Amino acid sequence: MRKRKRKPVSGEVFFTKAAGIAAEYNPFHLGHLRQIERIRAGFGEDTAVVAVLSGDFVQRGEAACFSKFARAEAAVRCGVSLVLELPLPWCLSSAEGFARGMMGLLRAAGVIDIISFGSESADLEAMIRCAEAIDSPEYPPILREYLTKGISFASARERAVIDIIGKEAAACLRSPNDLLAVEYIRAAGKETVFFPVERGGSLHDGAGGASEIRARMALGEDWADAVPAPAEAVFRRETEAGRGPVTGAGLRAALLSRLRERTREDFARLPDAAEGLESRLFRAARELDSPEEIAAAAKSRRYALSRLRRMVMCAALGLEKGMADGFPPYLRVLGMDDRGEALLRRMKKSAALPVIVKSARILKEDGRARDIFELTSRAHDLYVLGYGEAASRRGGEDYRRSPFRLGSVTDPE
Repeated sequence: MRKRKRKPVSGEVFFTKAAGIAAEYNPFHLGHLRQIERIRAGFGEDTAVVAVLSGDFVQRGEAACFSKFARAEAAVRCGVSLVLELPLPWCLSSAEGFARGMMGLLRAAGVIDIISFGSESADLEAMIRCAEAIDSPEYPPILREYLTKGISFASARERAVIDIIGKEAAACLRSPNDLLAVEYIRAAGKETVFFPVERGGSLHDGAGGASEIRARMALGEDWADAVPAPAEAVFRRETEAGRGPVTGAGLRAALLSRLRERTREDFARLPDAAEGLESRLFRAARELDSPEEIAAAAKSRRYALSRLRRMVMCAALGLEKGMADGFPPYLRVLGMDDRGEALLRRMKKSAALPVIVKSARILKEDGRARDIFELTSRAHDLYVLGYGEAASRRGGEDYRRSPFRLGSVTDPE
């Protein structure tokens, strides 16, 4: 009798460490690829990279240029081992809530050894000192004192930290990536191994960064030179199929329709609603022609436009105060390679939250997990209305779509 050949077990894929990244990949570009290369240069070529990815709507209060499924596939094709989804309420939260959601999922996975993030300064010591200052007992009363003077929260926070640790160490609070890094450090804890990667103008919004690429896409200009070839192929395929780039203009009617359905009481329940902001947004939603104009109409010296854009998007998508409290209630897989499958097998024993590979698994979970998944799914159903190709606008994709798999992976369930 012929002996059956044993099939290779993907759990045998070798890796010594796993590095976690908080990501939007909107879109994945050369700066993101360099971050992965530097992680593996620093910790070994066999290091598994786990990215927690914002879904279809991102922290600046806008729709992502391509769907979470396309962006997850692009990331895996460019070297990310495992992509997990950040549920909607944390995607549209403040820097603190966004970081808490991202780091909460990476910690809950139970397999992460290193947290890496893009940084303008790469001055880890200064960022840790800022995190410690914000968490110190001296900070809250100093912050309140500055806020009573009518200045913005960002300015009040910076001045409070300067009072505690001095101007030089607090300088990183003026840079967007460093500011997020401070929140990652606060959320992950000082005992974590952090690996900042200097962004060099392209990990976020500098030359060759995500904002510039999105602008080129919107203008119909060529952008292929700023994106790794495997990601470019994914985004080109999506573009040719009429599934992107999704723009604010393409979603304007759908978002306005949702906003005009909301009552004054709905606006009062928004995250960050305070000091009459909700009333200004409610009135603007009935008078103006786009979410961008509505946010701008409520702008003041005290409130950043990014906060107002998030509030407008939260109103359109049905988010309320308290939804992003605490941590996300599940780990939803969007994509993986062989190393990612090996991580998933380890996570079956180590994860502190349910791991959702097939969407039907969410039906076994408690009410909060199902509610958050359904909220995130409904947001995707609105997102696809921004596609140019009508057949792709069908709802319910979150419940039909399986994670993208690269390589010889087998079903971890």
